[in-house]
Amino acid sequence: MYDLVIRNVRVIDGTSAPWFRGWVGVKDGVIAAVGTGSAPGDARETVDGEDCCLTPGFIDIHAHSDTRLQGCPTAESRILQGVTTEIGGLCGLSVAPVNPDPERTKQLRDYVGDLAYNWETIGQYLDILEGVKTSTNFGTAVGHGTIRVAAMGFDARPAEPAEMETMKALLRQSLEDGAFCLSSGLIYPPGCYADTDELAELCKELVPYGAYYETHMRDEGEGVVEAVKESLEICRRSGAPLQISHHKVTRKSVWQVHCKTTIALIDQARRQGLDVQADQYPYSASATTLDSNAPLWAFEGGVEKLLARLQDPELRQRINAEANASHVGRWGDIYIPYVATEKNAWTVGKSIQEIAEIRGVDPADACFDLIVDERCRVGEVNYGMCEEDIEYIMSQPYTMIGSDGEAASLDHSGQPHPRWYGTFPRVIAKYCRERKLFSLETAIFKMTGLPAARLGLQHRGLIREGMQADLVLFDFDEIEDTPTYQNPKQPCKGIRRVYVNGVLTALDGVHTGARNGSILRKGRNT
Repeated sequence: MYDLVIRNVRVIDGTSAPWFRGWVGVKDGVIAAVGTGSAPGDARETVDGEDCCLTPGFIDIHAHSDTRLQGCPTAESRILQGVTTEIGGLCGLSVAPVNPDPERTKQLRDYVGDLAYNWETIGQYLDILEGVKTSTNFGTAVGHGTIRVAAMGFDARPAEPAEMETMKALLRQSLEDGAFCLSSGLIYPPGCYADTDELAELCKELVPYGAYYETHMRDEGEGVVEAVKESLEICRRSGAPLQISHHKVTRKSVWQVHCKTTIALIDQARRQGLDVQADQYPYSASATTLDSNAPLWAFEGGVEKLLARLQDPELRQRINAEANASHVGRWGDIYIPYVATEKNAWTVGKSIQEIAEIRGVDPADACFDLIVDERCRVGEVNYGMCEEDIEYIMSQPYTMIGSDGEAASLDHSGQPHPRWYGTFPRVIAKYCRERKLFSLETAIFKMTGLPAARLGLQHRGLIREGMQADLVLFDFDEIEDTPTYQNPKQPCKGIRRVYVNGVLTALDGVHTGARNGSILRKGRNT
């Protein structure tokens, strides 16, 4: 007897193969049978799928929920868009390893997020998260920036030989603990202080573990071509597979030009035998922390040093001048999605240009005053991409979908980027159904089978006998990414059911309260 049979569905199995009408039987959280014709009638529960699409649960290969899941284990923003598995710790920002020295721990807290940090290793953190019981399956990368903080703080210099050995040891321990990859964030301190040699040397440690290198590259604007070349060089030297995160071009001056070159470089590298893939979110605005607008030299020593420099009149003048020079015509494209204090809540939803005009100050002052007031706990949404580039990158066969979002409730504070809540339905509704960029089977492959293969997941990402029963049932004609920039905190339309390890976790846009997710460790329970 099956625990669950879902019948009368269009099965899209995650391989990109054509869909077929059939049924799926689930037993003990595992897909026990996939069939066509008449479904068995002896299940404990039978669901009529009403000719909707049944797919594997969506795998978010690029997320940042590691700082959120302890406080929001139900992860409505993930579950209600069909995400059943997510990977955190990306862009060089993981919550472990932690150097227990109080100064280094504080630097990490300022850098990554205000958590307890009552762990030191990736393994200890995952053990704690396992006790929380999350709605999604969760695995993590280990962040290069976090490793660098543990080994040498925020020093803007090459690592000494002893520091390199410390970083290698921390990386190996994290991989032993089940980290899926090494991530880098080369626009963020302290990762930006590392050179190509350091990154290539660390990436050599990944090869014996079958892990890959994920990078938020050094530049995604006018210098994006050189950034891709550096990433490919690290891949060549180390032998580690390369994942280019949220690939995009963020400067109008090179729209519809540079992405053609970066894709050509990736294609060439793949023809030469390099394992290079990419992920992407389907929006024309990015999001990060507002302090990313400060010049990188201002961060040396960490957040406290940055705040001190921003309050030094002479240094502030220099910082303002550099920021204004690099932001010509851009301050009006940068909006505030959240702040930490009530004092500045009025800025949420407004651009830096608007805030500057309201306050009667220079835009750089508006930006950096807000950073000082909020002690760097303030974000930005930046409108920097064009639709033509988004479609060109998304159409590549090695581009998978990653939200760059976070676990959050429907009443989360502020006005976060809609990618937190709507990434995966948006790809289906806009780029597959409306724009007809690719077939529905290809869209689902980019969200399930392709990221599962990159991660080495053996039991998720496909509808096959023996796979974990992570499943999404949706109406292809009705599915819609209802979250918007103005009103992001909404469930997506058209998703009928979401199952995680065989347990119903969302029903018609409402979370059931189930927390049946698994904590994933590479090479163990994947």
